Amino acid sequence: MDAISPRRWRALIVLAAAQFMVIMDTSIIGVALPDIQRDLGFTQSGLQWVFNAYVIAFGGLLLLGGRLSDLLGARKVFVAGWVILIAGSAVAAAAGDAWVEIAGRGVQGVGGALIAPASMTLLMMLFGHDRRELGKAMALYGAAAPAGGTAGVFLGGVIAEYLSWPWVFIIYIPIGVATLLAVPALLPAVGGRRGTVDVLGAVAVTAGIALAVFAIVRAPGQGWSSAATLLELAGAVALLALFLLVQRTVRAPLMPLGVWRTPGLATANLAMALLGAAWIPMWYFLNLYLQQVLGYGAFAGGAALLPMTVTIMIFMIGVTARLLGRFGAKPLIVVGLLVLAAGVAGLSLVRAEGVFAADVLPASLVAAAGMSLAYIPAMMSAMSGVRPEESGLASGIVNTTYQVGSALGLAVMTAVATSRGAAELGDAARLTGGFQAAFVGAGIIAAGGAVLSLLLMRAPKAATTAGAEPAGAISRNR
Repeated sequence: MDAISPRRWRALIVLAAAQFMVIMDTSIIGVALPDIQRDLGFTQSGLQWVFNAYVIAFGGLLLLGGRLSDLLGARKVFVAGWVILIAGSAVAAAAGDAWVEIAGRGVQGVGGALIAPASMTLLMMLFGHDRRELGKAMALYGAAAPAGGTAGVFLGGVIAEYLSWPWVFIIYIPIGVATLLAVPALLPAVGGRRGTVDVLGAVAVTAGIALAVFAIVRAPGQGWSSAATLLELAGAVALLALFLLVQRTVRAPLMPLGVWRTPGLATANLAMALLGAAWIPMWYFLNLYLQQVLGYGAFAGGAALLPMTVTIMIFMIGVTARLLGRFGAKPLIVVGLLVLAAGVAGLSLVRAEGVFAADVLPASLVAAAGMSLAYIPAMMSAMSGVRPEESGLASGIVNTTYQVGSALGLAVMTAVATSRGAAELGDAARLTGGFQAAFVGAGIIAAGGAVLSLLLMRAPKAATTAGAEPAGAISRNR
């Protein structure tokens, strides 16, 4: 395939669809959670592992996926990721108890961790020759992620209502097969290079994240100051410290620490982590509120969140890219996080006897608009300053921070909600009180992210006109 492929826009459809599906895998189970909980015996607090098993494996192994993409070739890793995702989907669909379900979701996360960085590397190869085209391609690719996350809720509702919850996993099998069939004709074959794989680093960072989430989930039941909680948190810190030590000492680390000297990389990743820590808990508890308090069925619950999907697509494709070219990344990240905080604050006012049109719709649309304004600027700000040969690494880091922020944010907000009554199934008032507390916490996280971005991110040196070399504009506006 030529360096400038005439089929690059069709290839972008495959890559964006892959990103859409990988992120949708974090949310499509949302509406089906009550059915999964009933059939497999999950507790209210343990139910989040259906979500977090995927996110921890995905976020913890993204850096390894980026490294393998460099060593083995992006197309080979992309294909391998889909094969693993298909296998995990089959296990999750066939699960007869909670632990098998969690294992299947973890395998799905491993597949996603290979697909995501390989997709970004392939996108940079296909469009890196032209900054204008790269900006357009990145906007479409970036929109696929949050749109997939929100659309998964609606599709999951349709499947859970008219089929059964295993079908939210079975659907990935034919889609994965179709994607694999399209790869040879559309995606460029990329040669790898010699090198080693930092297995110890990958194990340490993934185990550290998993143990931190595990400790936070268990803390409300055994006490935040209990010996068990403190030992688990200390173990998580030790594993993450080991990861950093390994990165300093091995010849080919997963995450060369020198990359953090790239201007703007740390602050952009901080914004992404806090964005995930606010958005994902909001989505998770809003879905539970619709079904467990307002009594919506699976289809109605998914349909109720469809306006958020439409809002995200409109903003990301029609609004955010233009504003990014005009104002730069920092103002959009700050404003987006503030708007998200306002939307989540509105959701904290939900009532046990609430109605969708008043309690959910306005605030959810505000939150979706805020997410849409912040996500792409933060993503591209994290990618823009690195050297071309580090694009796969930067992609892995920014996706990792978003997923880790999502997992930790959900774990903390689940602990908060549980302590305020969200474990009392059947008691609408107690459930609502717990969900309100989680929304308040998510809003505080988003507002904190806006303040930190305002204080820590460098102000743009120059503005550019909309549409004029967006990648360059972003590199000047970290």
